[in-house]
Amino acid sequence: MDLKLAVLIDGDNIPSAYVKEMMEEIAKYGNPTIKRIYGDWTNPKLSKWKNVLLENAINPIQQYGYTTGKNATDSAMIIDAMDILYSEKVDGFCLVSSDSDFTKLATRLREAGMHVIGIGEKKTPEPFIVACDKFIYIEILKNQTEEREAETDKSMSKQKSPVDNITPKVIKLIASTISDLADDDGWAFLGDVGNLLQKKQPNFDSRNYGFLKLTPLIKSTKKFEIENRENPKARVKLIYIRNIRRGR
Repeated sequence: MDLKLAVLIDGDNIPSAYVKEMMEEIAKYGNPTIKRIYGDWTNPKLSKWKNVLLENAINPIQQYGYTTGKNATDSAMIIDAMDILYSEKVDGFCLVSSDSDFTKLATRLREAGMHVIGIGEKKTPEPFIVACDKFIYIEILKNQTEEREAETDKSMSKQKSPVDNITPKVIKLIASTISDLADDDGWAFLGDVGNLLQKKQPNFDSRNYGFLKLTPLIKSTKKFEIENRENPKARVKLIYIRNIRRGR
């Protein structure tokens, strides 16, 4: 059953250009039954949002900036989140912001048993990222949109957007996660590895490195063995991986 999600967007802190892609991404994890965006809609800076709100059925919440230098949007969003939490109408939250001010909110929602997904730019501070169950970079959605546009226009030469490098730190994270889950022969089920990677590092996403799925990312490193096994309960094969054993 799909999780019922409350999607709360910090309009002052998130660009409007990829809202459609963002909502498509959120739909992968649950049903967004509440969709709200917070900001001072008298401010011309938010004018770009107005059309996309109608197209995506997002409810704008007016929040006037009463005091210079104070972020009233954050306060309104936090108060609403707690009201929604106590209403018991949802199973989880999607907090869309790059602002570390929502770190405590994400922590509090998880303490209450809510599943919390964060979405923001790569400039998002680490404390907010690790406070979420999963964190998705908007830049990923931007890259996917640009690639789709390039594919539909055959006259354009497709240019791949820059992606993060697979560093030794990433390799070490994958290797240690396999070791944590491995059986006596060193094999671990890829699905379990992916889930544990997400728990260890909420912003871990194969798309950050230019791969749609975890399997091709792992294959590209040439640091791990991969084995396909028959699934007795279905026609889909199960993928197992292990760290390459040296000196065999």
